[in-house]
Amino acid sequence: MRKAIAAVPITLVTVAAALLVTASSASAHGYISSPPSRQAMCAQGRVANCGEIVYEPQSVEGPKGLTSCSGGNSRFAELDDPNKGWPATSVGNSVTFTWVFTARHATTNFEYFIGGTRIAAVDLGGRQPDATVSHTVSLGGRTGRLLVLARWNIADTTNAFYSCVDLQVGAGNPTPTPTQPSPSPTRPSPSPTRTPSSSPTAPPTTTPPAGTTTWAAGTAYKVGDRVTYNGVTYQCRQAHTAIAGWEPPNVPALWQRV
Repeated sequence: MRKAIAAVPITLVTVAAALLVTASSASAHGYISSPPSRQAMCAQGRVANCGEIVYEPQSVEGPKGLTSCSGGNSRFAELDDPNKGWPATSVGNSVTFTWVFTARHATTNFEYFIGGTRIAAVDLGGRQPDATVSHTVSLGGRTGRLLVLARWNIADTTNAFYSCVDLQVGAGNPTPTPTQPSPSPTRPSPSPTRTPSSSPTAPPTTTPPAGTTTWAAGTAYKVGDRVTYNGVTYQCRQAHTAIAGWEPPNVPALWQRV
């Protein structure tokens, strides 16, 4: 009986420890915003039919050591599809990659790969990164269309976060046409009837909704708040205090265009 009673606290401690590891893993989120990663392209609406990643570009998490854009996560399998017509950012042979974090975590390092070859690594030694982090990486003289896989290795869990960035170095087509099935034939629409007009009609001026303010760093925003940035209106998706680098177009996990 004593042995059975003594075993209970040990079991509870084990369960509690497992829950803490899980919770700390779930709280760490981030992705590359510049040049736009595949998940950033999806969240910004620049690539269609991306699935769930549109709503949480910061959540591509999987076991360490993988080399897939989805991090082995079936929810984000679209990120591994080479036929989605991913736009490639035109760059030189040195590229600055900027990460944004919706939640930070103790970090072992950041790694960058091309075709399975590691081209750069930045060690943090278990430290917590800033809210935004930039790394300037040499592409080693490579040219043409390149896919860079970036991996953010978390220090106190077995997981990492993944971001893939399509680049174009030198001449080439930065936006390939995706392979699509032939569309079904459709009946031609009748020609529209023109209405005489003495002068062209100017496009309507859009007015921000009531209660909308201009986005500003240092401001605490709550879910549902609306702001304008560069003439576009956004609605807050997660409560946070804004900082430079977290402008609404850069962090679709925090702001939704409306």
